[in-house]
Amino acid sequence: MAHQIIALIAEYGLLLVFFNVLVEQAGVPVPAVPTMIVAGALSANGKLPLAGVVLVAVLACLLSDLLWYWAGRRFGSGVMRTICRISLSPDSCVKQSELRFQRWRGRVLLIAKFVPGLSTVAPPLVGAMGLRTGTFVLLDGLGSLLWAGVAIGLGYAFAAQIDDLLAAMASAGTVAFELVLVLLALYIAAKWWQRRRLLIALRMARITVEELNQSIADGQTPVVVDVRSQAARLLDTRIIPGALLADLDQVAQALQDIPPDRELVIYCSCPNEVSAAKAAKLLMAIGYRNVRPLLGGLDAWDTAGYMVERLAADPADGSLRMTA
Repeated sequence: MAHQIIALIAEYGLLLVFFNVLVEQAGVPVPAVPTMIVAGALSANGKLPLAGVVLVAVLACLLSDLLWYWAGRRFGSGVMRTICRISLSPDSCVKQSELRFQRWRGRVLLIAKFVPGLSTVAPPLVGAMGLRTGTFVLLDGLGSLLWAGVAIGLGYAFAAQIDDLLAAMASAGTVAFELVLVLLALYIAAKWWQRRRLLIALRMARITVEELNQSIADGQTPVVVDVRSQAARLLDTRIIPGALLADLDQVAQALQDIPPDRELVIYCSCPNEVSAAKAAKLLMAIGYRNVRPLLGGLDAWDTAGYMVERLAADPADGSLRMTA
């Protein structure tokens, strides 16, 4: 099997590199870097055109990334939630991307492909944030060229060693191919177990949107806290009326003037209310006695038909404020 794969790369190298990069950038967990490294080694031996390998890799990146970018422009936060649900690390994929976007803005595209999980999330994120198409194509093209160039360049530079490795894989027959499949299965299993442990650690009582709405209607005035990041609020400007805005890392400071016996309801827009549950655990650890995440988060509140307000960007500093 390994010998057949190597033969396929030699015979259909450009086409294989194109489709492998295309599906990986679309979000399918089929690594393209090994294929590009092998293609780079074959280029060093004159079996594939080096410029052609780089060109098809970059074109595949741009095609896939443009589709995600346009999806982000068209569907905004909806496409981000879809990516998060299908990700192997759905509780952190968008959160980490938002943090990097806050620091790098559109330039995050220059490094996105080197960061696991960020490669698929970055194009729709910058699209939803309103990055201009021309700027996107320039930055994404440069980032794609850098990423593909590194992988193909490694194959080209270490062609002799890779030839030895390929020969060993061909001699091993199906054993090498089966080993790769086992390692991929172990990786997916490890990610699943990591996620399961996180969800177990964050088990606690939730409050439903109906209970929260009734509590507000009864005049109990719970303190509602939005723990999404600043970038998440730029992407999705909805908030529950009267909510206190506090990033997850600063929620304790934001609530320092709130008495520990007040009822707190924490919400986010992440799968399984993970950020809200983390904030609730933190607040309970420092003495707050009545803290619950909102089941289903902001989406559940809006879907139920309850009132939402909108934030608006302040043109003076880019911060968010309530609309009138």
